Amino acid sequence: MASEATWRVWTVPNLISFARLLGVPLFLYLFLVGHHEITAVVILAVGGSSDWVDGYLARRLHQVSRLGELLDPLADRLYILATLLALTARSVIPWWFTAALLLRELVLLACLLVLRRYGYEPLPVHYLGKTATFILLFAFPVLLLADASAGAAHVAWPVGWALAWWGLVLYYAAGALYVIQATGLVRDARARRTAVV
Repeated sequence: MASEATWRVWTVPNLISFARLLGVPLFLYLFLVGHHEITAVVILAVGGSSDWVDGYLARRLHQVSRLGELLDPLADRLYILATLLALTARSVIPWWFTAALLLRELVLLACLLVLRRYGYEPLPVHYLGKTATFILLFAFPVLLLADASAGAAHVAWPVGWALAWWGLVLYYAAGALYVIQATGLVRDARARRTAVV
């Protein structure tokens, strides 16, 4: 029974994750092609703020699934990547901030590839990483609002950047925890192989 639940696809949390994924290309179209900045802000805010909903419902409704565990961080990363590229293309955020976030993702991707080589699944999402992601996904719509509305810019700009820096620091702290976990698992795997030989 547990295994059936683990691999269920059509659950309420998974449907929310799918809807969040569909919001990524919609945001990019509205922002970069349609030039509907305010609507793009709304899409981004809803997609970012609903980050916790799928996980909460999965636990509440006893619908935790392996697909959901993969979809949720995928949606988070796609939102961050799409927003970073879009806001950098429109010069809302500087390239070096984007590069700092992408560097962290590249390091974690390398860790994931090493873990797979040793037969490990992706590491579970850490609470610190979820918090950092939530803060970043809240910071980006605020920065976008500051760029789109001159009236809101004097408040939204400093608030957005304060959140962005806070999110960046926590994002790296969470990344350091993942690297430490991955290093420990690889060390254990190597020790087992050495013991067998």
